[in-house]
Amino acid sequence: MHQALYRSFRPETFEGLLGQEHIIKILRNQIRNGTVGHAYLFCGTRGTGKTTTARILAKGVNCTAPRDDRPCGVCENCIAIRDGVFLDVIEIDAASHNGVENIRELRESVKYPPVAGRCKVYIIDEVHMLSTGAFNALLKTLEEPPANVMFILATTEPQKLPATVLSRCLRLDFHRVPEKQLLAGMREICKSLDVKISDGALGIIAANGDGSVRDSLSILDQCIAGGDKEVSREDVIKILGTSGEEVFIQLTDMMDQGRVADGLLLLDQLLSEGVEVKQLMKDWIAHYRNLMMTKFVRHPEDLLNVSEENVERIREQSMRIDLSAINEAILQLARTLTEARWSTQPRILLELCMVRLASGDDPGCLPEVSITRPAGGKSQKKERTKKTEPTEKEDKPEQTESGAEVAVEESPEETPDLEQIWRKVVEEGESEKASLSLLRRGGRLVDIRDGCFRLELANDMAVRYAKDNADYLKKLMKKYTGKKLEMDCCLADRNSKVQEKQTAEEIASLVGNGLNITVEVK
Repeated sequence: MHQALYRSFRPETFEGLLGQEHIIKILRNQIRNGTVGHAYLFCGTRGTGKTTTARILAKGVNCTAPRDDRPCGVCENCIAIRDGVFLDVIEIDAASHNGVENIRELRESVKYPPVAGRCKVYIIDEVHMLSTGAFNALLKTLEEPPANVMFILATTEPQKLPATVLSRCLRLDFHRVPEKQLLAGMREICKSLDVKISDGALGIIAANGDGSVRDSLSILDQCIAGGDKEVSREDVIKILGTSGEEVFIQLTDMMDQGRVADGLLLLDQLLSEGVEVKQLMKDWIAHYRNLMMTKFVRHPEDLLNVSEENVERIREQSMRIDLSAINEAILQLARTLTEARWSTQPRILLELCMVRLASGDDPGCLPEVSITRPAGGKSQKKERTKKTEPTEKEDKPEQTESGAEVAVEESPEETPDLEQIWRKVVEEGESEKASLSLLRRGGRLVDIRDGCFRLELANDMAVRYAKDNADYLKKLMKKYTGKKLEMDCCLADRNSKVQEKQTAEEIASLVGNGLNITVEVK
């Protein structure tokens, strides 16, 4: 049976580990000086080498080679540990052995001395899965184990471990492996397998591995499983269900030019070809990140995992798009990707996000948008608020019987819906700052004119709160009005309150008469 690459190329000594130099240095010095501890805690994300390092450390304390060369990987004990038949190295999966009874059995077995080696090593994987009772049963043994007994605990979630366990272990944190080291390691593996693979293909694999050696090797295993001795960048893109950089350059141009229909049709084409929605969003975010990097870095070739031709195309596109648009796109796509993880319809969420990016505003106003592409190259979006068109009669000045012309006042622009704008501002503000509900209960938007919006607030506390959060309120108002406005606050007029109360009393009277009840307004 075929053995997965991450198993067949698992490192047997410290030299083969990728990206954990700080941990290798500590463990080597302890083995060389004979100062190995009795309890270790290996923390880190998946695929960074926790279990592999635990086995190498177990070899190091039981290797028969000279102390400076441990572990050698070729002695009898090292080979037995590699094959999983060494009696003094016990691996326990805490996910399936998480009860108090399992820990009691461990405590009983700890009493017996090593059989074949110098040290008995217990490797407990996913230790955070142990129950509270199991942790309590392990504490005393973990703190003062018998001589020649070592515990190595491995976990991806150290925050779930009790502080009493953390304080009894030497904690070592495993970092994500840099892409350069992943590239070098996979290139050596491909060379040993006589597989030709391009640097572009390896770059995509390393980027999707997200710092995990196991994930990267699993993707590489998929790519070479077809039996081809040559793997291209296009092959990796097809296997991962993603798209090339050219597609994202097209999509980004469409969003910048406001071509909603073209963008949605291109998305439909990509999905019909088998592209995965969430992977598409991840790669599109990465493209916008490339645009941002190109704006600030003069030679971004080392930062962008794309071909030289696409670097030039990205640089050209970055010059056309404002930084604010790039920032907004990254935030919108990241928010949509988060929501898509819990949704059964991620495609609809992405389509809505594209509508927002192309319209540059609330998609609820989209039917009133007319988007044109001028000769200059930059997109222009017409005003969303409909303006009253003057009729032919209104255009001409009226004349009296004597022939004198009388000027006719031009009809003003349609006033914005202040109540709707304020409701949207407060609703979005409350989603980030719950305290903004103070303005919902005690304030209203009364006017927008002369580059300023005016708030009428019920009390001094609401006024102070609005002034303290002025920048945030101005940002929200700009989003929903499309204009950069200053803020003005005032206390609500007492007379208006009296008038409101009188109106409320009239309504209460009508309701009371209709229902034959008494309604009081306080």
